[in-house]
Amino acid sequence: MNVLIKSATIIDSNSEFNNTTQDILIENGSIIKIAKTIPNTNNYEEITLNNLHVSQGWFDSSVCFGEPGFEDRETITNGLKTAAASGFTTVAMHANTNPVIDSNSDIIFIKSKAQNNAVELLPIGALTENSNSEHLAELFDMKSAGAVAFYDYKKPISNPNLLKIALQYTNGFGGLVYSFPQENKIAGLGVMNEHVTSTTLGLKGNPNLAEALQVARDLYILEYTDGALHIPTISTADSVDLIRQAKAKQLNVTCSVAIHNLMLTDDVLTDFNTHYKVLPPLRTKTDVAALIEGLKDGTIDMVTSDHNPITIEGKKVEFDYAEYGTIGLESAFGALQTLFSTEETVKLLTSGRSLFGGNNTPIKEGEQANITLFNPNKEYVFSTEHIHSKSKNSLFLDHTLKGIVYGVIANTKIAL
Repeated sequence: MNVLIKSATIIDSNSEFNNTTQDILIENGSIIKIAKTIPNTNNYEEITLNNLHVSQGWFDSSVCFGEPGFEDRETITNGLKTAAASGFTTVAMHANTNPVIDSNSDIIFIKSKAQNNAVELLPIGALTENSNSEHLAELFDMKSAGAVAFYDYKKPISNPNLLKIALQYTNGFGGLVYSFPQENKIAGLGVMNEHVTSTTLGLKGNPNLAEALQVARDLYILEYTDGALHIPTISTADSVDLIRQAKAKQLNVTCSVAIHNLMLTDDVLTDFNTHYKVLPPLRTKTDVAALIEGLKDGTIDMVTSDHNPITIEGKKVEFDYAEYGTIGLESAFGALQTLFSTEETVKLLTSGRSLFGGNNTPIKEGEQANITLFNPNKEYVFSTEHIHSKSKNSLFLDHTLKGIVYGVIANTKIAL
């Protein structure tokens, strides 16, 4: 793969060319030369795009593609194309499948389906058999086959002893355990945040307490076991405070926040739009402010699109019966740029990869090309024409976003 990128503004704090406009020559997948002007003496393919910016390839720690079993929602092939078109060169895929990914052979199957792609897929195996929260799955075997973490997607670990054993066991081979932050007995039948809006709309509420209790419990267990715990998609100010305190005690805990929980509050639910039905639910302005502060001070380690395709049949029903979830890959960059500068957005989108065994590759001569190409300035109203996923359940439809993605160059492939 040989290509010459022309007049690209480099956004990479680890590169000596940061915030400069350069030509970038790539041969056989490696960056050979970076300079103000590089002549195309070998007649390579040239990439010249409007207001072109490039950065290290982006990473997402929480995506679902459905396959196997839910191919009507999304397939691995199209999911990876969607990720590339959205600027991501690496994604971690959950075991939100049927059958659930809970064995060595399942991990091998997923990795084989993702071969020869510009986007690297990191499989996350189920924590328990069939994600039923009863018996641990084949964790060591899955880790040996390439699983980067273990998680029963959006299912809380109700049995505290199961979490204790999982953390102790995985600590022996460097495994990472996810624990979804919700106490189901407190959340009950709540379908949105418990607050003024839920009372006004007459919808059952899921209180902040349900998340804080689970987070507090998990952190106590983590301190006892000395394992490695990742708490995905926190949504409350209390969770930020609890994790901040845990990090001050040097506990091995990391966490993420879904991009939509940084932008939207439960106020948007006044028309019962099921696209806004997500888990954790959209919270309040106080929670949003705490989450943004948690990102700025390093308490929250990474952002995620929490990409979860749902078919129209799962969303076009009464709010109480609609399925939870939104797609988010396509809107991730544009949404973040309404809150943060381009430099801050790129930093957020490249954070977290090392937790899953990967390394960020700087834009330097001699390095493998792992690059995202984008225009950070274009504002637009997000619509179905911007969606590459098979499912169209985006909560950012009709919202004004800022910044478009051209594609990626990674794994010796060009996806533009």
